[in-house]
Amino acid sequence: MSDKIHIPVLRLGQMYQSLDTTDLECEGKPIEVSVANPGIIRRDFLGIDNAVAALRAIPCDTLADYCEKAAELFLNGDLPWGMGDEMQSPEEYAAALSFSTGLPHSLCRLNMGKVYEAMANIRAILAGLTRGMPLELFDNGFVRQDGIEVNFFPQTKSLGVLLPSNSPGVNSLWLPAPVLKIPVVLKPGREDPLTPFRIIQAMIAAGFPKEAFGFYPTTHEGGNTLLFETGRGIAFGSDKTVRQYARYRSIQVHGSGRSKVLIGDDFIDGWEENLDTIVQSISANGGRSCINASGVLVPKNRDEVAHALAKKLAAIEPLPRDDPDALVCGFSNPGYAKAIDEMIDDHLKTPGAIDLTAQYRDGPRLVEKFGQTFLCPTLILCEDVDHPLANTEFMFPFASIVEVPQDKMIDTIGETLVVSAFTANSDWTVDLMTSTNIERLNIGPYPTNRVQWEQPHEGNIFEFLYRRRALQGDLMSLEK
Repeated sequence: MSDKIHIPVLRLGQMYQSLDTTDLECEGKPIEVSVANPGIIRRDFLGIDNAVAALRAIPCDTLADYCEKAAELFLNGDLPWGMGDEMQSPEEYAAALSFSTGLPHSLCRLNMGKVYEAMANIRAILAGLTRGMPLELFDNGFVRQDGIEVNFFPQTKSLGVLLPSNSPGVNSLWLPAPVLKIPVVLKPGREDPLTPFRIIQAMIAAGFPKEAFGFYPTTHEGGNTLLFETGRGIAFGSDKTVRQYARYRSIQVHGSGRSKVLIGDDFIDGWEENLDTIVQSISANGGRSCINASGVLVPKNRDEVAHALAKKLAAIEPLPRDDPDALVCGFSNPGYAKAIDEMIDDHLKTPGAIDLTAQYRDGPRLVEKFGQTFLCPTLILCEDVDHPLANTEFMFPFASIVEVPQDKMIDTIGETLVVSAFTANSDWTVDLMTSTNIERLNIGPYPTNRVQWEQPHEGNIFEFLYRRRALQGDLMSLEK
């Protein structure tokens, strides 16, 4: 047994230990991670046809079976996590992930559950993505619906993904790709190589061909190489990342969500009944997800709602990482937390905004305790939507609240990943459903982090990877 864990590059299934390495924050046994250079990535793409062939040789229904089996292995199994014979238990994974990312153990286990659910419900997810088309489509290339042959063909030989470190649950977005017979090539986030590596090991152990997976911890240049060498790419990141890749049609960019809760005229008088739903929208998963609400818009009663919400959020205090009740995440980079804290305070110097949670919590927003640096949940009351803090997002439970007439809300929110609109008004519901600003829409008092497996989370990966083609002819002889 080695005196340290070494997480290798996976060169389309082949383990590779690079001379260039980086250390992962941990306790106990040291962890180092191989770093691939762009040349290795380019060279490996020359063999992508072998990865495609390995997946195409397996019926899609069998791949779905493998994914369901992999869900159990990911959640409960001991899986490889190094170059040698080291095996990682679920408990070891959660503890290591907590230390490297700052998530408390409770949220690590919560995110393990999210990944498990996505893998275990893969058939429901595929049905939602394809609108119920049978899985034989991916074996034969076509299916017959209402007497018409429907052909979909892959637009790429591989899917490249630049993953973040903020939340392990985002790995759920690429999981359908190998079941759809598209190899995946992943660049993990610096603080979380553990989650995608464990998912890959679970999928290989369940039966997926190892050639179908590339795992390349790499530099920024290596990430660009990965995205542009694959025919389709997904990048997670900041607004800067969005600007960098937005012009490329082959790259799907997931930036800041700026998700919001909108309370309609017909629900505002009963706001107290739904206060916990708003708190959940802001604070679930430590506020680290793009589907966390970063804005609350009300047509009236702003101050009453704001003070009640601030009091609830201020009661969520940092706890040790192994406390089962911990809900606030530490920052793996304390300097980043301090920069965010200073940015908020600088913006508060602009008239028209107040940190209401400061009135209810005992101490400053930035807290250093239990060996970690935390930012405490924060609610900013804004006088108008033009204040710098009225439509921004940070990687902790942070939100603004502003008063806006219901008929002005849709035009005010800008591009928004998730809107939870608390209303039963049919006319406004139609306006919301036809809005081009909203990616996902919840009608009624639902939290923004509510997920239905039959509905795409953000974008449709099937439509991103496959394209429909007009097809005519006698294809009976081609059916397998």
